[in-house]
Amino acid sequence: MNAAATGAPNGAPTPGLAWAFTIDAEIAAPRSAGPAPHGERLHIAITGGRVHGPRLSGRVLPGGSDWPLIGPDGNSRIEAAYSIEAADGALIFVRNRGIRVSSAETLAALRRGEAVAPGAVYLRAAPVFDAPDGPHAWLRERLFVSVVSPGKTAVQVDVYEVL
Repeated sequence: MNAAATGAPNGAPTPGLAWAFTIDAEIAAPRSAGPAPHGERLHIAITGGRVHGPRLSGRVLPGGSDWPLIGPDGNSRIEAAYSIEAADGALIFVRNRGIRVSSAETLAALRRGEAVAPGAVYLRAAPVFDAPDGPHAWLRERLFVSVVSPGKTAVQVDVYEVL
């Protein structure tokens, strides 16, 4: 391959993405810790859900949380931690960090629990998986990015493997 075909000046391959699975996480209503100098911290309990797709299936275990920080600029820093139980019973720990950028109007609609158009919010994250040895070890040996679609009682996380 030449550099023009790869997109990199040194001839390295350009990374691609492949959909691995989707996490449909059920959530409780957000709770606010109130305003602070660095922004407003929310707590959103993760109460369950399911995982489905070509590379992983299972369920989201209750007990995890997302702790987004809404900054003075209105954008959020996302930090979620929860567990997945794969269909074969393996327990997989997930830490998903990302950002949400949207207009003030879109943020207000999200906080009211209203649906927003997919293009109205930029919500991306980089999940990291702690999986046991065996068939799910590939999760800890790859990088991933996700597109997050918020809803009132659930969040859809489409997880893509970086190739």
